[in-house]
Amino acid sequence: MGSPAAGALIAKLAFIVLIALGFARGDLTYRSTAVFVCLGALAVMGLPRLPFGAPLVTSAIAILDIALVLAVFKGDVRFS
Repeated sequence: MGSPAAGALIAKLAFIVLIALGFARGDLTYRSTAVFVCLGALAVMGLPRLPFGAPLVTSAIAILDIALVLAVFKGDVRFS
């Protein structure tokens, strides 16, 4: 597995974990959870059908991850 494949795997796993964490903690409502899941499914299933769209799947999921981090943690995550 190369570096792009590892990045794609991390982005998809983070997406699933953030959806579950946000829903379990009550930070995401049913509606917002459904919107994020639909956007993720649309990115995974729809973008590869466009010409030159397959490489954009990882970027789209990463953008959704950023939005989920901001929604679930109420801001940016501090490392120090």
